[in-house]
Amino acid sequence: MVSHAWCRALCAGLCPAAPRRLQGWGSAAFSSRSPSSSTNDEFLKEKRAQIMSRGLPKQKPIEGVKQVLVFASGKGGVGKSTTAVNIALALAAHDSTKAVGLLDADVYGPSIPRMMNLKGNPELSPKNLMRPLKNYGIACMSMGFLVEETAPVVWRGLMVMSAIEKLLRQVDWGQLDYLVIDMPPGTGDVQLSVSQNIPVTGAVIVSTPQDIALLDAHKGAEMFRKVHVPVLGLVQNMSVFQCPKCKHETHIFGADGVRDLAKTLGLDVLGDIPLHVNIRETCDAGQPIVISQPQSDMAKAYLRIATEIVKRLPTPPA
Repeated sequence: MVSHAWCRALCAGLCPAAPRRLQGWGSAAFSSRSPSSSTNDEFLKEKRAQIMSRGLPKQKPIEGVKQVLVFASGKGGVGKSTTAVNIALALAAHDSTKAVGLLDADVYGPSIPRMMNLKGNPELSPKNLMRPLKNYGIACMSMGFLVEETAPVVWRGLMVMSAIEKLLRQVDWGQLDYLVIDMPPGTGDVQLSVSQNIPVTGAVIVSTPQDIALLDAHKGAEMFRKVHVPVLGLVQNMSVFQCPKCKHETHIFGADGVRDLAKTLGLDVLGDIPLHVNIRETCDAGQPIVISQPQSDMAKAYLRIATEIVKRLPTPPA
């Protein structure tokens, strides 16, 4: 079993509060550093300079993974993780012969363990690789499996990139047709690290129709274009609220904002997800709606989006 030694090992060289020397999985990648803040800052600057001098990393596929799909939003709080989880399950439901994995790339705020009802530490393979935890037929990996649920991850950008590299490269994914990556909000270190280190088949941008959310969704789509990642389309989340009593529909976050953005960007809208309490409650309970209520209108909306995504994917390598 993997203990929290993995995270402590990751911190050993870069976190001023970490012990000077730690043994354990992954610890050889980092040397001990002085706990003084100034020394640590100098070390980080030196490491960044070394990385920048090398130029862009050469993309290398993840062993055993045929296609990688990233779900991004630009802004937090728009339901991206909920969408990523349900779409991963919908991809598996769309074609039962396909193996699907789910990577939680949000190091600071991992939510996949709760949504997928998974707890515990991953086991190690004979090759010293972490084995993903599985539920509902989906192989999952998250920083949430390696730290306590309530423990904050107080890391600088360089440590986050190192963690992402390990979550991508030091995991025994087996053979996957699709690896769905739930990206953190923003257009920073994690997005660049993932986009530049592995070949990404396509990105899906999730946003509410609200103007403020659309501003960041626009930036997210443009960022992927800059790093030559195909944007498959946009998902309009929380598109409409229907009163459970009178059935009156209200566009709480605005109407058709994502469609307008899609036209501006020359992209497709993959589908709409309504604002419904069952979507929130099922994910909070670790029983996503695609699994727990497969005949519901909400689950069918996710299934339609999964179908649209598959239509836009290139033929995977043999």
